[in-house]
Parts: sequence; C-alpha cells; structure tokens
Amino acid sequence: MIGKTLCSRSRPGSERLPLMLLAVLGALLTVGCRQDMHDQPKIEPYEVNNFFADGMGSRIPPAGTIARGWLREDSALWEGKDAAGELVDTLPMALDQALLERGQQRFEIYCSVCHGSTGDGQGMIVRRGFKQPSPLYEQRLQEMPVGYFFDVMTNGFGLMSSYAKQVPVQDRWAIAAYIRALQLSQNAALAELPSPIQDEFHAALTAAESEGDGVHHDDAAAEHH
Repeated sequence: MIGKTLCSRSRPGSERLPLMLLAVLGALLTVGCRQDMHDQPKIEPYEVNNFFADGMGSRIPPAGTIARGWLREDSALWEGKDAAGELVDTLPMALDQALLERGQQRFEIYCSVCHGSTGDGQGMIVRRGFKQPSPLYEQRLQEMPVGYFFDVMTNGFGLMSSYAKQVPVQDRWAIAAYIRALQLSQNAALAELPSPIQDEFHAALTAAESEGDGVHHDDAAAEHH
C-alpha cells in the first residue's frame, strides 16, 4: 500500500525527465563540437596549394639536404674509404677483445654458412651445391686492405649480395677485424703465439702422443694373445 501511495503521488511525466536531460546534454555537446580538429590549417602530403607556382603543397628539399641523424662525414667509418676514395687499411675504431668476439659472433651468424667457420669457403650451403667462395686466407685476400671486406659486406660482390640491411656498420667492421684474425691464424707460427697458448699446445700434444702410445701397446698385447 505504501508503494502504491508513493507511485500515485509522483507527478505525471516525471519518468521522462532523465531522458529529456540526456537529450539536452547531447544537444549541447553537438553544438560544442567543431571540425577544427579534423580539418586543421596545415598542408597535408600531396595536397594542392595554389600559393606555390607548381600548385603542390609538398616542397622538394634544397639540394644537399641531409636528414637529421644521417650526416656521415666520417667516410672511413661509413664507406671504408678515405677522402680520396681509396680503401682504408686500418680500422676506424679501437681493436680490442670485445670487438673480435663480436665479429666472431656475427661472422658465425651471417658468413659461416658460405665461408665456413674457419674461412675456408666450405660452409653448409656450399656443401649442398652453392658455388664455393674463395678461402678468406688465400694470398690475394690477405693482401687486400681491411676496408675491402667492409666494402664487400656493404655493397656486395659477385654472387654475394649486400648485407648492409642485415648487419649494422659497427658489426661490419667487427667482422672485418675477425676476418683479419682468421687470416693470421692460418699462417701464424707457434713461436709467435703468447707463451700460455704455446704451453697449452705442447701439453695437448704430449697428452695426444701418450694416448697414442697406449693404443699401440694395447694392440701389441692383443696380437700377442
């Protein structure tokens, strides 16, 4: 009875009041919206603009314009060549253990499939029928300046395409430095190596010879029996 009494006392049309308020609010919002956010006073790409003689809104940059961050004044670093256009024979960065390790890692990823892990040109795809590249430690390539390997990685050579998109500039130089290390490793004399490495080599050689003698003695004993 109480509920019926309250409902009966409500004024006619009061249930429509929320809908009317929403309608008024919507009308106010519609009036407040303008097209300025959609049609801003700016020249869009390829938009017609009669202010210029050619009628084009997009302007051609002046000759020699360089995008921000693309100023490459160091030709040795970016091109592997000096100011005269000759291939450089020195690295444009410091040579250290970290650079060689980075070069070895990148070489194994991008180069070893063709050139092999030792640079002998017997990579996996060569063993599957691809044309064999020249061994990296042949005399001709040993006499090439280090900038040559950077240039080949950048621009490609023969059947090898450019790796400029896959390998950043710094990594290309790291690979070039590692190639030099591979070349030296194929022709270095034991006496030229550091003493710890010489000691490790002699220890390994002695161990191998001892194992070989043990095998021969076992074979002789087997034949005697």
